[in-house]
Amino acid sequence: MALALDKENYFLHKLHSLTGVVPVGYYMVQHLVLNSFTIAGPEKFNAVIGFFESMPKFFLLTLEIFMIWIPLLFHAIYGMFIVYRAKPNYFGSVYGWSRNLMYTLQRWTGVFLFFFLILHVTTTTGQKYYTGKASVVEFDAWYTKLSSPPYLWLILYILGVAAASFHLGSGIWNFCVRWGITVSDKAQNAVQKFSFVFFVVVTLIGWAALGGFLIHGNRNSASPDSGTTQVMGQRHSVVATKL
Repeated sequence: MALALDKENYFLHKLHSLTGVVPVGYYMVQHLVLNSFTIAGPEKFNAVIGFFESMPKFFLLTLEIFMIWIPLLFHAIYGMFIVYRAKPNYFGSVYGWSRNLMYTLQRWTGVFLFFFLILHVTTTTGQKYYTGKASVVEFDAWYTKLSSPPYLWLILYILGVAAASFHLGSGIWNFCVRWGITVSDKAQNAVQKFSFVFFVVVTLIGWAALGGFLIHGNRNSASPDSGTTQVMGQRHSVVATKL
């Protein structure tokens, strides 16, 4: 099955569409949902990390390789090939249709996510395996990263969550068309509306997870000082009573 550099392969394009939804898209949604446990506090979030870390290392690594990394690598690399040969015709043209805009934004977000995910994976999962310490992906490490001025990590993840949610939402529409699920205009319009709602909801879930780090992390950092002040106050009270 030869792959010409000037055109897409029908089978690989369908496989690219499929992997974007399952398993990559499914993993992204459950990843953000589990991250939103930050809203319940550090203990709940770290419990999620602890659950995965309690799995046998070989089983967890095998699961990550075959269910996440290989599909993600294929989707990302072939996606960059699709972007390379793409010819967006929305901006600066007379073709101001919504699907042309989605076509353009789908490819822009794809390029952004290609580099964003390289940085994200290497500084989280990659660092965890390199150091052998799960603490690099636990609550305190995330709070320190996101709350450190000038807040570049926080801005990057805000944009990353929105880009990933949009890319997947638009990808669901493409998947349904490419796999013959939505044939009529009515069905395609209905899925397009669903994709937009999906984008908004998933983005809010991801942003809520980021907010949980900042809200509860700030409380955690303040609690030791509060405890110390309370103890010191009790000591002064004891001294005053004795005097």
